[in-house]
Amino acid sequence: MKYCFLSHHHYIKDCNFMNIITIMTWIMFIGLFPLSFYWLRRAWLIGIKKNYSFVALKRGVPPENPRKYAKYAFGINLAAGLIFTLIILLIVLAMINYSQWTAIVGVTLWMKLFADFILSRHAHSKWKK
Repeated sequence: MKYCFLSHHHYIKDCNFMNIITIMTWIMFIGLFPLSFYWLRRAWLIGIKKNYSFVALKRGVPPENPRKYAKYAFGINLAAGLIFTLIILLIVLAMINYSQWTAIVGVTLWMKLFADFILSRHAHSKWKK
């Protein structure tokens, strides 16, 4: 029976499972490119071009004063885009292993989503001072 390597101490009997892991890894790696481009483009539009139509959207609508929240949206998008770009470079240069880059990508993705959600809810809140 053929055993396939899964992690440091685990082996599995079915090597087809490894094909699924390989496919999902490639999908995740290739997905880094459009996400980093999209976030860096959004940061560029908000920070450089001063296009505030992408700032703190809630159901596709910007807040009453999007300029007030633009620097936060710029920072969130720039940080996430640069982290993903750095991860792409580290993967291509083989300077980071699988468990490290998947952890960084996962944390960055979720923190970006949470930060955007919090910013949009705060910008559209009814209890503003």
